[in-house]
Amino acid sequence: MIDFYSILTILAMATVTYLTRVTGYLLLRNRVLNPRLTKVLEATPGCVLIAVIAPAFATTNIANLLGLGITLLLASRFSLLTTVIISIVATGLLRHYIVY
Repeated sequence: MIDFYSILTILAMATVTYLTRVTGYLLLRNRVLNPRLTKVLEATPGCVLIAVIAPAFATTNIANLLGLGITLLLASRFSLLTTVIISIVATGLLRHYIVY
């Protein structure tokens, strides 16, 4: 059975995420944004994702480092969806077979 505090934490995170998205929409819905601000807002999700993922690769775990290398190679040659799918599978297999 799932712990009460785990459920509470998940609900709190979902609420904060929802409020963040709704608040941004409500604050900016009647404004005309200049091209510079539009580019900043379009780049922000990628920056946040990288900030969350990057610490996982500051490691000596060889499977994670090889997975990062594969991802970088794929990103230079394939589309985003292809890169993500192959990278997840490759990193999962590397973590499974390379025991650190």
